[in-house]
Amino acid sequence: MKLCLFGAATGTGNLGVSALCQSALTALFREQPEASVTVFDYGRSRRRARMQVDGESRQYQVLGAVYSRRYYLPENLRLMQVAGRLGLPFPVGVRAIRAADAVLDVSGGDSFTDLYGDERFAAITLPKQLALDLGRPLVLLPQTYGPFRDPARRQYAAELVRGAHVAWARDQRSFELMKELLGDDFDPDRHRCGVDMAFALEPSRPENVPERIVRWLTDRKQPVVGVNVSGLLANPEKPGKRYGLRADYRETVFQLVDRLLRETDTRVVLVPHVVTPPGHYESDHSACQALADRFQKRADAADRLAVLTGIGEADQVKWVIGQLDWFCGTRMHSTIAALSSGVPAAALSYSDKTLGVFESCNLGSAVVDPRLHDTAETVDRLWQVWLQREQEQTRLRGSLPGVVTQARDQMRWTLQSCLPEQLGHRMMAGGTA
Repeated sequence: MKLCLFGAATGTGNLGVSALCQSALTALFREQPEASVTVFDYGRSRRRARMQVDGESRQYQVLGAVYSRRYYLPENLRLMQVAGRLGLPFPVGVRAIRAADAVLDVSGGDSFTDLYGDERFAAITLPKQLALDLGRPLVLLPQTYGPFRDPARRQYAAELVRGAHVAWARDQRSFELMKELLGDDFDPDRHRCGVDMAFALEPSRPENVPERIVRWLTDRKQPVVGVNVSGLLANPEKPGKRYGLRADYRETVFQLVDRLLRETDTRVVLVPHVVTPPGHYESDHSACQALADRFQKRADAADRLAVLTGIGEADQVKWVIGQLDWFCGTRMHSTIAALSSGVPAAALSYSDKTLGVFESCNLGSAVVDPRLHDTAETVDRLWQVWLQREQEQTRLRGSLPGVVTQARDQMRWTLQSCLPEQLGHRMMAGGTA
């Protein structure tokens, strides 16, 4: 098969997006070992990349696909759209899409919405439209749909979903939103409920874990917990107003860590999950270090608080998270790394997307929303999740095997539906729901 993948790539600094890309490629190559795969990212020119899948090296092509005012760039999505409609044989991205058996699109997991502005909406919808313009089967991999505040954009999004060969939602809440979006055009054969692909990401042990953290994970004299601090919300430019938070985010994570250090004997690892360069407004590492600095003179933090540094791969960070006794994350895919490893977790969530994912694991009560509670209430609710971690782990053990199995099976069903002999059919016998 020849396949194209939009909406997930490695090397972006966002380990959640990297986790989606790695998971998708692993599933693709397991089902189609000789597949010719093109991954579209935000870079320039054509590149070759490799990854290991079950001990075998698999090669794929990487092409740029960007939304910008530089319309002359061959990577420009607008240029590709015009070239596609005119039937031109260039740029190379158009040729790759035109030759594909299917175009897969995951929208970064949660970006198929108009909440992030005009340019982001265009960048997310143009690849989908390009696939439809070129007459290629469009597959919307498990993702969140909406919300859409603008009626015209909502209608356009619905048209794209209707035009897709297959569309997956990544949890039951997202599935209900998809059905609402489609209305009478909902077709259970094509529109399906799945799980986030990152549940199937396989961890890889890194070689450069900081020595202190290695010692903690080895001796196990005290519990080791992780806290992911979001650089986006910790940004000093008052994210509370932008995202509708009632709680002060920086104070919330400070008070949670402070309470863990004062009231328990745990060791705390601050875990970045967006590893942009220091100083970048979304840098989790900068946010984690800023939090650690607030405890610099505290005796109880001297050998009980550390920042995870030097690791920039999603599967490697997942390995570290998988060794912990409890985890609290703001970046949703950091919490998926915990849940899929069997680690009880709390989510500090500022959007609706996280609740549905946690409900997939029967853990909706572990999601705490700072839009609904002030700082003290938010910390208290997180603390209750910490106190109930053993019960949470029991529920997780019961639900996780089914979730991981579904994460693997949904790609198998999808690719089978895109085989040339199946493209005229909307449903396959034995497909998973």
